Amino acid sequence: MRIPIETFRLSNGLLVTFSEDHTAPIVAVNIWYHVGSANERAGRTGFAHLFEHMLFQGSENVEANEHFELVQRAGGTLNGSTWLDRTNYFETVPSNQLAIALWLEADRMGALLPAMTQQKLDTQRDVVSNERRWSVDNQPYGTWWEKLPALTYPDPHPFHHSLIGSFEDLKAASLGDIARFFATYYTPDNAVLTIAGDFDPVEARKLVESYFGAIPRGKGKPPLPDMTLPDTFGGTLREVMHDEVSLPRIYLAFRSPALGDDAYYAASVAGAILGMRKGSRLQRVLVREREVAADVTAFTFDLPKGADILVVDATARPGVTDAQLEAAVVREIDRMRMDGVTQGEVDRAVALIGTDFIASMQQAGERADQLSRFATYFGDPSLINEQMDRYRAVTVADVNKFAASRLGEDNRAFLTYLPRDGAEEVGSEDAIGSSEVTA
Repeated sequence: MRIPIETFRLSNGLLVTFSEDHTAPIVAVNIWYHVGSANERAGRTGFAHLFEHMLFQGSENVEANEHFELVQRAGGTLNGSTWLDRTNYFETVPSNQLAIALWLEADRMGALLPAMTQQKLDTQRDVVSNERRWSVDNQPYGTWWEKLPALTYPDPHPFHHSLIGSFEDLKAASLGDIARFFATYYTPDNAVLTIAGDFDPVEARKLVESYFGAIPRGKGKPPLPDMTLPDTFGGTLREVMHDEVSLPRIYLAFRSPALGDDAYYAASVAGAILGMRKGSRLQRVLVREREVAADVTAFTFDLPKGADILVVDATARPGVTDAQLEAAVVREIDRMRMDGVTQGEVDRAVALIGTDFIASMQQAGERADQLSRFATYFGDPSLINEQMDRYRAVTVADVNKFAASRLGEDNRAFLTYLPRDGAEEVGSEDAIGSSEVTA
């Protein structure tokens, strides 16, 4: 399928993408700001995620929490999310409510600072702190998504530090710090706006120009440091977490090519062969045949700068030790690395990826989000129409080359979670991995 795309840029730098689809009477509004935890500096971590909360606390013409009320009253849904290198906000509303969604996004882009108060900052700082306690510190395995980047991206790489930030940094944040962060990154020339679904492009363009056109462009943002990394870790990295968990879990990461690189698609196909759905190698062998894992998946982070990571996530069955689980996972990794994959496996992986892609593009919200992603990362949302061709171009030789060069002992990072009373299982004679670098 080819997705219809129209793009234009306002004089203030805002890149706008339209994608019409009149299948259902709904329309999605999606805005990405090219800022994430990677843009934070030492001592001021957590700002990107804090802003995800602050932007729902009202602007010059919108009261605190009124953004939610107006969208929900119009019959829509909304949310936001933060990642290492972007922050996004999105609404899906009935087609006749497009104007309210666009006006709300424009009002907080252009007029958030006048409504920002110390009380709002204090409240949202407490909300974020409580979110950290609930979703990270007190959640089984909850720290994995900050521990794994910290293990695989060396300090001071921008992807190394925690996405959600530290309590200390959040407490130290002043209203002035927040205002400067907003003025630097929440500007039209650092954002992309996508509208997808059932709408009239002529009318939508008028609305966009009317609501967003007068917002001044920013004064520029500090450049990120060089994000280039070697192809491999140069050894086997390890970190062990003793946590309130009932079963051992292993996250095994490999440094892999960045999103957009030709080799990224081979890495993505390799991940699908390893751990995408029940027919994948790890699911078949570890879950069904050997019964050492309760569940196994494999996925890429899809990072477009410097280097990405391919992750295998495996949870042990009751009675299976971390060493037994690790040995079973590594055995399959080595089998792919040394014996290669088959044409049938590549075909299956590409077919599954294609099925997921087509299904997601039927949803206005998901289509808008993916168009915003390519517009933000590469300045060209039309690249979405090249993705399946690039996957279909992946050959057995491409996957085997990736496996041989990137899945070896010189490029493995193990983050292992153990029940607090299972410390004696670590480092038993069944463990695999001879080259070890202390994390």
